[in-house]
Order: sequence, then C-alpha cells, then structure tokens
Amino acid sequence: MRGTGSRFARTLGDHPSAVLLAAQLFAVLAYPFLTDSTWGRVALGVVQPGIVLIAVYAVRRTAALSWVAVVFGLPAVVFSVLEVVRPENDMIVVGSALAHVPFYFFVSYAMIRYLFADDRVTRDELFATGAAFTVVAWGFAYLYAAAQVVWPGSFVGAGGAGDRSWFDLLFLSFTTLTSVGLSDVVPVLPHARSLVMVEQVAGVLYVALVVARLVGLTVVGRGNR
Repeated sequence: MRGTGSRFARTLGDHPSAVLLAAQLFAVLAYPFLTDSTWGRVALGVVQPGIVLIAVYAVRRTAALSWVAVVFGLPAVVFSVLEVVRPENDMIVVGSALAHVPFYFFVSYAMIRYLFADDRVTRDELFATGAAFTVVAWGFAYLYAAAQVVWPGSFVGAGGAGDRSWFDLLFLSFTTLTSVGLSDVVPVLPHARSLVMVEQVAGVLYVALVVARLVGLTVVGRGNR
C-alpha cells in the first residue's frame, strides 16, 4: 500500500497540469451541490483557494516566473474566501476579479509557454492543453463578474433581469470560449459584449495556434518514428 501511495504521489508530481485540470473539472461538477447550504459555502471556501494553489504549483514546472504566480495567487486565495462569505458585497466581487483575472491569465500564459518550449509532445503537455483552456475560461468568468458590478444589467438570462451568479458567468465563459453558442446568458450592454468578443477571439486563436501546433507535432513525431 505504501508503495502504491508513493507511486501515485509521484505520478501526480510528474503531471501537475493533470491535477489542475482535474481540480477545475471537479469544481465545475461540484458547484451545483455546494451553493445552496452553509456547509456548501464552507466547502467552496476550501475548493476555490485549493484550485489557486494547485495552479501556482503547476506554474512551477513551466518556464514562467513562479514568484509572479505567488504574488498574484496570494490575493486570489484571500478573495476566494471573502467572496464565499460575502458574495453580495460588490467591493469584494470587484476585488476578487482584480486578483483572479491577472492570476488566471498569467497561469494560462505560463502553460502556453510551456507547450511551446520544445518540439515534442509529452503526456503532461497534453493535460496542460486542457488546463490552460479551462484557466482562460475561469479568468473571463471573473472578468464578467466585475463587469456586471461596474455596469449593472450587463447580462440577462433565462431567469430574467438581475445579476447573474458566478456559475452562470462561468457557463457563459465556457460556451463563448468553445464557440458552441449554447449559453442562455447573454451580454446586452456594449462593454459586456466587447469582453465577450475578446473571449471569442481568444477561443479561436487557442484552437488555431495551440491545438493545431500540438496536433502537428504529434503527426510529425509519428512520421519520424
């Protein structure tokens, strides 16, 4: 058992991008169960900072500056907890966005730089491709949360007018970034639409540059073998 545990820990240490991707997907599946109770909000207070810390750990394996991730990550951890405790406080929501947006965008930059660092595709780089994509979606979700505080009424949804929940905005971010267009949350004010258009461009460029390069290297590698 001890040998199995050590091998599992070593596998996780060798694939931090996989840990980050799994943590983010777990959070997506867990959010609907955690938002309607006190214990759920407490769990969110653990899950959200945990994802930030895992992201910092993943950046340590890349060529980016780890201390930058730490500088951005520490305020993000603090605001993750504050936002769970006081989600209705506009100042905390904006402060959380100011902390999380640069942090998640820096993490995505670090992972994309990691993906472009060499001409071979490793298993961890495959996980990093997915992790970087979800990190970008997380960053834009926080950006949208700040936008609806600064410009009230920026988004409407199937439930009518009023502020959208953070999970609604995360759903909008994922559907925008993947260009599937399935979201029932719609930007209606000019500033919100501008942000959504930027994310649409980011999603197209990610597929065109990152995913296409990964596929190309995989094909070339098989041809060489």
